[in-house]
Amino acid sequence: MSNRIREEFLQEKEQVRLNKYLSEAGVCSRREADRLIENGKVTVDGQTAQTGMKITPGQVVRVGKKIVSRQDDMVVLAVNKPRGIVCTEEKKERNSIVRFLDYPIRVTYAGRLDKDSRGLLLMTNNGDIIDRMMRGANRHEKEYKVTVDKEITGDFLKKMSEGVPILDTVTRPCRISRIGKYTFSVVLTQGLNRQIRRMCEALGYEVKDLVRVRVMNIRLGSLKEGQYRKLSDEELEELYDLLNKGGC
Repeated sequence: MSNRIREEFLQEKEQVRLNKYLSEAGVCSRREADRLIENGKVTVDGQTAQTGMKITPGQVVRVGKKIVSRQDDMVVLAVNKPRGIVCTEEKKERNSIVRFLDYPIRVTYAGRLDKDSRGLLLMTNNGDIIDRMMRGANRHEKEYKVTVDKEITGDFLKKMSEGVPILDTVTRPCRISRIGKYTFSVVLTQGLNRQIRRMCEALGYEVKDLVRVRVMNIRLGSLKEGQYRKLSDEELEELYDLLNKGGC
């Protein structure tokens, strides 16, 4: 059975902006692609490319003298990010997730994990998935297992679940449950910068370990640290449905 989200991805390839085309070909980021185009380094069918132009199948794109082409197969990966790896595409960062993964085609992350955190990270060459997952209004669920420096109390759990003042706002209510004396599980529907660490700090706790175990319907499961796997068709179908509904 064909997968709807993969079919949509392929349909989008009928015509695409040149900067996106260059990005998905693994040449550079979209921003860098715009600079190459502005500087006259890119041609389409032998003519100097223009910023904002679109590419259709069969056209020949060159950067300098080199012909470039992007991949026609959609890739969505579940990655178990180790601690110390940075979610960035910055080429100067030796410990970037892109360099660490070293995947044969250009993929990027859909939702960050900070350097000191580990666990499930989704990576893909489908910009639409990334855009829809990053919309905060959609309230997509992300689940974490967290270990702190002192015993968890009922008051701590209550305050965490109701919302904590950080970064000039109050966090959304969340689902939280105690796993052990120092460990709890929490499900967030927003993604503020270092949110869990800041929430715990505001309540007098320090995070010692933070593992993301689920993003929407995708679970970390038994995937070993530093390893990755492609999502199954069933996972993609459910992910597609959730993205369309704007939930979980």
